[in-house]
Amino acid sequence: MTTNSDLLARRNQAVARGVANMHNLYADRAENTEIWDVEGKRYIDFAGGIGVLNTGHRHAKVMAAVQAQMERYTHTCFQVMPYEPYVALAERLNALAPGDAPKKSLFLTTGAEAVENAVKIARAYTGRPAIIAFNGGYHGRTMMTLAITGKVAPYKVGFGPFPAEIYHAPFPIELHGISVEQSLAAVQSIFKTDVEPERVAAIIIEPVQGEGGFYTAPFDFLQSLRALCDQHGILLIADEVQAGAGRTGKMFAMEHSGVVPDLTTLAKSIAGGFPISAVVGRADIMDSVGPGGLGGTYAGSPLGCAAALAV
Repeated sequence: MTTNSDLLARRNQAVARGVANMHNLYADRAENTEIWDVEGKRYIDFAGGIGVLNTGHRHAKVMAAVQAQMERYTHTCFQVMPYEPYVALAERLNALAPGDAPKKSLFLTTGAEAVENAVKIARAYTGRPAIIAFNGGYHGRTMMTLAITGKVAPYKVGFGPFPAEIYHAPFPIELHGISVEQSLAAVQSIFKTDVEPERVAAIIIEPVQGEGGFYTAPFDFLQSLRALCDQHGILLIADEVQAGAGRTGKMFAMEHSGVVPDLTTLAKSIAGGFPISAVVGRADIMDSVGPGGLGGTYAGSPLGCAAALAV
């Protein structure tokens, strides 16, 4: 029988050291909320693949939808030969997203890709370069999303320099002695000392910080950010990659505050364990990028779309 120790030894010889593991337990099978290692030991899975498995492991409806899609085709690249599951998922997401304005969606593969493309769309729409984010926020592992991420270790160590025109303000956390007023004052300070608001394309925020410690943005803070963005023609991006898809009791975490963002990023649990991510937002903003400016080889794969429609 293969043991966890056997696989650990092989892993240390074959896998790059930078890919860390929380546990030296190797998965063999999983069902709903439980997972078994290669030695037959059973565990309750509280990690859920880092917030990916809101519907549990191998949900019957998700598995059936993906199996049916696999029997038809697995890949064409939507930009080469489009397919109905992508369109149907966009229609579904547009209908669910907060706000009354017409919306459009874009599908990708990872959360970092979604954030990166939200930045591209914001810059294209506004014609401005700068982005304001918050300390403690986590937005991905690409160079742009690392620049936006508001913590150094372990994600940024040794990888700089990062893209310019990214600015950070403290996230309001009462437990840490940071008030809503102090955070808003810090944003105003950025306008005074670092970049004028007329050069800021977007403010991006996690309505509930994940890697930063599971802190919820106060509703009055989100409402004040919305007003500030409206005052200066800045877009508000809600990064709901981790907080979205029902994890807070509503489809979108921003719904609790009544604040409607201009763009929202989603990933993780929207496809029940299959890789897909999304940007959804006002149609006029989403259409600011010309044909060919968005997409990717595996972006919005048929299997991911089928899984998401089942979720």
